[in-house]
Amino acid sequence: MFRTPFSAFRILAVAEVITWTLLITGLILRAALGWSLAVTVAGGIHGFVFLSYGATAILVALNNRWRPGPAVLAVGSAVIPYATIPAEIWLHRRGLLAGQWRTSPASDAAERRWYDAPLQWFLRRPWVLVLLIALAVTALFAVLLLIGPPGGK
Repeated sequence: MFRTPFSAFRILAVAEVITWTLLITGLILRAALGWSLAVTVAGGIHGFVFLSYGATAILVALNNRWRPGPAVLAVGSAVIPYATIPAEIWLHRRGLLAGQWRTSPASDAAERRWYDAPLQWFLRRPWVLVLLIALAVTALFAVLLLIGPPGGK
């Protein structure tokens, strides 16, 4: 499923668009019919996918050695409805999503980063990485739920 950085990024970028649609539909249902539950459910799903997309964008940025600009653009694109798809297209066209997961040390010393060893360890154990990201996203999601929805209640 997530065999390459490109596939992981694309799947989460599309999921983010789908959940934006759910959230906007929920907002329309609440405004038109008073169905507040629609926003609660769609907002929760969207929030979880939003955080998952951000984590995936950071993971791909570290793996593919992005400069800060593309990384900020990728993560920031989740804030604007439907912007993850144009961001994914732009990153793909620039070659920033190309390549494989870095599961072994770089042969060139100039290519090595301080975080390579732990990143490679996790990438060689994808289920551990997915579980860790899921736990981190769930914990952050729970904290954000305690704080309350964006814009207050």
